[in-house]
Parts: sequence; C-alpha cells; structure tokens
Amino acid sequence: MVSRGGRPDLASDALEYVQAATLLIVDGEDREVIELNRQAYARLFCEKRLEIIPGATHLFEEPGALEAVARLATAWFRHHLVDARQADSETNQGDMR
Repeated sequence: MVSRGGRPDLASDALEYVQAATLLIVDGEDREVIELNRQAYARLFCEKRLEIIPGATHLFEEPGALEAVARLATAWFRHHLVDARQADSETNQGDMR
C-alpha cells in the first residue's frame, strides 16, 4: 500500500491490523501531517517505510515533487509485487520438481 499525503492516523485502531507492506509519503512542508503520519507509522506492525519529500507542499505541485513520489511508489510496488510474484513462481516450480 502507498499513501501519498494521506492521513493514515484516521484509521485509528485499525492500523495495528494492517498486514500489507505500507509506504507513507508525506510533503515536507506540512509539519502537522508529518507528525500525524509518524504517529500512524508507530502503530503499524507490518513492513513499513515513511518518506518525506523535502520542499513539497500538500498537493506536491512543486517541480519534481510528483516525480519523486512516482519513483518511490514505483520502487515500492516493484519490490513488493514483482518480487513477490517471482517468489511465488519459483515456489510453484519447486513443487513440480
């Protein structure tokens, strides 16, 4: 799961039940949202990462900000989806041997 500029803190008590690998991407200019994401991050017990985009504001309109988000999200999904699919494929091939 990837959250860009979101408010995962609003999920409250459900955060401790999240099992999906979670990437939180936050704009660097919103100190309140950064703190709320840090609090939510502390309540997640899954694989997780918090990334702050320096100089970005809430809508990530600054030059290069959305590109930075896209690079982070792409790398996250490649690692967690493509690698997982490859691992499943290798496991299934091992079952056929």
